Amino acid sequence: MNAGNVVAVIDYGMGNLRSVSKALEHVSGGKPVIVTADPAVVAAAERVVFPGQGAMPDCMAELDARGLRGAVLAAAQSKPFLGICVGEQMLFEHSDEGNVPALGVFAGNVKRFPDDKMVLPTGERLKVPHMGWNEVRQRPHALWAGIADDARFYFVHSYFVEPADPALVMGSCEYGVPFTCAVGRDNIFAVQFHPEKSARDGLQHLKNFVEWHP
Repeated sequence: MNAGNVVAVIDYGMGNLRSVSKALEHVSGGKPVIVTADPAVVAAAERVVFPGQGAMPDCMAELDARGLRGAVLAAAQSKPFLGICVGEQMLFEHSDEGNVPALGVFAGNVKRFPDDKMVLPTGERLKVPHMGWNEVRQRPHALWAGIADDARFYFVHSYFVEPADPALVMGSCEYGVPFTCAVGRDNIFAVQFHPEKSARDGLQHLKNFVEWHP
């Protein structure tokens, strides 16, 4: 196997790794997809996927317990990098979930959906977590190629990122309040939704990432 063309999916015990890896294999065009907890494999890979689900304090603790923080930060500086769900949130400075510092790749914080805004005009309450399909408004980026603006993606989350720099925002959504659901800069793209659970458009998004040369 040529390590140089590998898509590495980082395994720190906190992601839906099988569904992510299977979706990537479906669109990888023959590039090997490896689920790995080995920093050396991450370092050698052509591109890296950083999934995550669960509580932010647990995700940060497991990342450090497995000695993967340095590998994630190095990959985020140097190669095509896709964060998914909590993997997006961890790229920011701080999360209100558990009041924990995160990786600080991007300036900004992770906030919870505000209870007082979780009401529709009809008076009906919106449930948290935000769970299900929602429309994503895009800003131009290679990872949206072949995907219609306002296409629907699948979400499961109670927290969302608030970037300090509006230029990071590559996708936005609405659930009681407008919120950022995709960010990007240079070699990094990260999404709050689950492309691996988002049918055709999700697979197209992953295919775009596998073929992306920032």
